[in-house]
Amino acid sequence: MRFELLKASAERDHWQAVAAGGDPQVLQAQLEACWAELDADFAFVAACNLGGEVLEPAAVERLERIAQRQWRRTLDDRLGISADERCRAEAEPQPALPALEPLLADRPRHRIARAPQQRRPAANPGGFTLEEPELLADRGELHNLRVSRGTLNAEERYVINDHIVQTIRMLEALPFPPLAAVPAIAGGHHERMDGRGYPLSLRGEQMGPLARMMALADVFEALTAADRPYEDGKSLSQALGIMAAKVREGHLDLELFVLFVRSGVYRRYAQECLAPSQCDGVDEEALLASLAQA
Repeated sequence: MRFELLKASAERDHWQAVAAGGDPQVLQAQLEACWAELDADFAFVAACNLGGEVLEPAAVERLERIAQRQWRRTLDDRLGISADERCRAEAEPQPALPALEPLLADRPRHRIARAPQQRRPAANPGGFTLEEPELLADRGELHNLRVSRGTLNAEERYVINDHIVQTIRMLEALPFPPLAAVPAIAGGHHERMDGRGYPLSLRGEQMGPLARMMALADVFEALTAADRPYEDGKSLSQALGIMAAKVREGHLDLELFVLFVRSGVYRRYAQECLAPSQCDGVDEEALLASLAQA
């Protein structure tokens, strides 16, 4: 709506200039150029909002230039909002109206503090290495549009990643047989072979084979799932190509990935759980040959 307002304001300025005696043809060309620029900027912001693999520095610079455009606000934006939102809004200085506002902004009200009871205990009895962000949430417009990979900011990613901490805590509280290792199997599926995973930063040799299998299966399911609002489910060739890259990066277990491909288990899963459009051909020999540098 802010972009729509800027387009309407440009048209208002156009007709005022025509009424003041300006050249209609020149002014019309200027108006159409302004509209085209606003349309292109809006399409760019919308694409950034969808996210992707990488947001290049040039794209961040363009976002910041677009954000510097101003629109004119005449209404009190503290009306009609929840008590929590109003409390945060009233902590900001309210400029005299009408006020010029940036087209996109990170405002103090967007930064939602983490209450003491929402923080991890300082003692950290589980030894979790998952880093806790300072804020509970950050709803800043630029903060979220500038996410460099995917669509989740650091605060949102922490909420998602913390599920594994809660999984381990809950499973450790249940009376499983001593040799079942259920918490370790379920709780290790976000660890990496190189020790850069979470929540315990375990290396591959510190994990049992079932935990390493769970980690591999979890990545495959996440890549191919078609019910995630933040990305489309990938085809088999795309998913396995990404997983091969993760093997080379030290994320997934090499021997288990080779077994996963050669056994054909991924194809059986695809037949049962994936859409036909995702079940494309996979050059298994070329895929496995690419692992030579792993």
